[in-house]
Amino acid sequence: MKMRSLLSLLFLTLTMTQSSSATAASKTESATFGGGCFWCMEAVFQRVPGVIHSVSGYSGGKTESPTYEDICGHGTGHAEVIQVEFDPAVVSYAKILEIFFESHDPTTLNRQGADEGDQYRSVIFYHDAEQQKAAAQAKLAAQKDYEDPIVTEIVPLKKFWRAEDYHQDYFNQHPNQGYCAFVIKPKVSKLQHKGVITK
Repeated sequence: MKMRSLLSLLFLTLTMTQSSSATAASKTESATFGGGCFWCMEAVFQRVPGVIHSVSGYSGGKTESPTYEDICGHGTGHAEVIQVEFDPAVVSYAKILEIFFESHDPTTLNRQGADEGDQYRSVIFYHDAEQQKAAAQAKLAAQKDYEDPIVTEIVPLKKFWRAEDYHQDYFNQHPNQGYCAFVIKPKVSKLQHKGVITK
């Protein structure tokens, strides 16, 4: 009887340990940043191994529940951003920041290519003190690749507003649309060729 109880206790302990390990292994983190049009950023990070999910949205401004029309009016203070959920066991936050700096020009203030306005600013919204420190280090490391000073803002995330449904997964849904074909696709192809992201 004692042996049976001992075996039952041992089985229960092993089960709990395996469950705890699985929970720890499956823990994900979030990152929020903007670097121009959110369609571009989303298309890039959907192709980063370890990124589980990405959402286009708005952050950094004063307007509650902003719409795309509000953003384009330049009065909200919000930036177009994406928020990604990632598995740190596969891709680190530091690596995500490295890809972020490589996937846009962080030296142009409130502009990416022909897209101009404060909603297109380069910005990292950190979720905690650890991300803040990592962002500062990544910005400093990225500066060696640019002659002009990096103007990327590093600020705390206060609120993320999900963009309208028609903005989500935009590149994958509309690969032949003009902006997608002539702006996003070349950027994605370039990063794929360099091995920064996957096919």
